[in-house]
This record gives sequence, structure tokens and C-alpha cells, in this order.
Amino acid sequence: MCANRWVTVTRVTRRAAEIRLDALLRTACDVIVERGLANTRTADVAQAAGVSQALVFYHFATKERLLAQAFAYAVEQDLARLDGVVHSTAPPLTKVRRILKLYTPAGRATSWSMWIDGWSESLRAPELEKLSRRLDLRWRQDLATVISDGVRDGTFDCVDPAGAAWRIKAVMDGLAVQLAVHDRVISRRQFTDWIRLVAARELSLDPADLD
Repeated sequence: MCANRWVTVTRVTRRAAEIRLDALLRTACDVIVERGLANTRTADVAQAAGVSQALVFYHFATKERLLAQAFAYAVEQDLARLDGVVHSTAPPLTKVRRILKLYTPAGRATSWSMWIDGWSESLRAPELEKLSRRLDLRWRQDLATVISDGVRDGTFDCVDPAGAAWRIKAVMDGLAVQLAVHDRVISRRQFTDWIRLVAARELSLDPADLD
């Protein structure tokens, strides 16, 4: 009886620690979006989470480790949303529409702030570079896979799905940075229209097909 009770308590304690860690990572991501990677301190995360700084250091030995794990957490959340689209039973055209919508920044204070910060910090932080590269390549690979599926079923006419995915994403990256960083330089409507135009040309579609 005592042994079973000890196992149960241990499992509950471990589960509570996992939930607390998840909450800390989500909070860290919010703080990073607001303050930026370079300006985020462990004290800022602790205050936002309503916990002691000692608890933050309990889970993350250093500030650098905290930032790296928060970035990794954000990457996994982003890829989970992408997986939800790619592995759905929707036809290729619907998947492309959803991928384009998913990639569009929701506003200036979004996860795009973290990605832009991550690209910059990746020049000096190998761990962030590895995570950033993984995220970028997965978007391109999954988009290329969806395009290839559409070519096979006759939805798209594209001789180079991999190249098309790179070109579409490159334009999305450039416009997304402008939309996320610079207020009123381009509108969300312009972003959407231009991305649809570029994707339609690559896939031999009418832009209205991607509306």
C-alpha cells in the first residue's frame, strides 16, 4: 500500500512540475515577444509568471538556456499548427490556402517578433540557429509536399515544387517582416493579395482560387 501511494504521489508531483514548466515556457514566449530576446531577463519571466526567480533557475540553469528552450517551445507550437494542416484530409488547394493564412502575421505583437529576433540572434547563437533553420526548412518542405500532391492529382501545374516552395516562402518572409515590424508600410490586405498572386503564378492558378 505504501509503495503504491509513493508511486502515485511521485507521478502527481512530476505531472505538476511538467505543467509548471509548460506554463513558464508559455510565459517566457510572451515576454520575449514583448521585450525581445536580448532584453528578456529571468526576473522578467518570473514576475510575469508570478513565481520566484529561484524557480525559474530551478528549471533553467541559465538565462541562455531559458531563452533557447522558450524558442524551442515556440518552434514546436508553430510546427504543431503546421502539422495540423499538412496531415489533414483536406485537398491540396485547401491546404495551400490554410498554410498561406497560417503564415500571415496576426499583428505587430505576434510570434513573428520572436522569429525575427531569432534570425538575428542565430548569427551568434548556434543553438538558436539550429532551431530557426529547422523551422524554416519544415515550412518549405511541407509546402513543397503539398504542392507535389496537388501536381499529382492535377490541381496544380508546377514543374519544380521544391523551388516553388522556396520562392513562395521567401516572398512571405520578406513581406511578413515588413508587416510585423513597420507600422503602416504595407497593409494586411496587400500582404494577402501579393502572396496569393505569387503562389498562383507558381502553381498555374488564378489568384482568386487561393481566396
